Amino acid sequence: MINGKSWKYGDNVNTDEIIPARYLNTTNEKELAAHCMEDIDPEFVNKAVEGDIIVAGDNFGCGSSREHAPISIKALGISCVIAKSFARIFFRNAINIGLPIFESEKAGIEISDGDNVKVDINSNIITNLTTNKEYSFTPFADEMKDIIKAGGLMEYIKVNYCSS
Repeated sequence: MINGKSWKYGDNVNTDEIIPARYLNTTNEKELAAHCMEDIDPEFVNKAVEGDIIVAGDNFGCGSSREHAPISIKALGISCVIAKSFARIFFRNAINIGLPIFESEKAGIEISDGDNVKVDINSNIITNLTTNKEYSFTPFADEMKDIIKAGGLMEYIKVNYCSS
């Protein structure tokens, strides 16, 4: 079960382009997270707390060739992304860093900034607790769920295929 406030971002946002270049060379994920999204929403860090949820428009993050943005989002403590539609970047981010992403077009359209949202991973239901509306989402395949649960592909490989 995932619970958090939702923070909505617009369509066709390339997350790598909106992190100011001066922060791209840091190796400190928390420092990078503090500046994530600042050009699109300067108050993001002041609003979002650990466990919150990003509700993304179409193609959020597409075109990104690096993992800076999703890693910083995860480092900030964002628990998941609700997407209007899956995109190439979503699968890569889910696999590489274990960021859970749930596809629900209606939820992506109807959930607003600051709504309290609950995601029940077992029943594939997103509930907007603020409006009392429920939405179903398309789950990842079981193999993908295992990779996400492990925290990404490298962690999955370590746990399942590397001996101590």
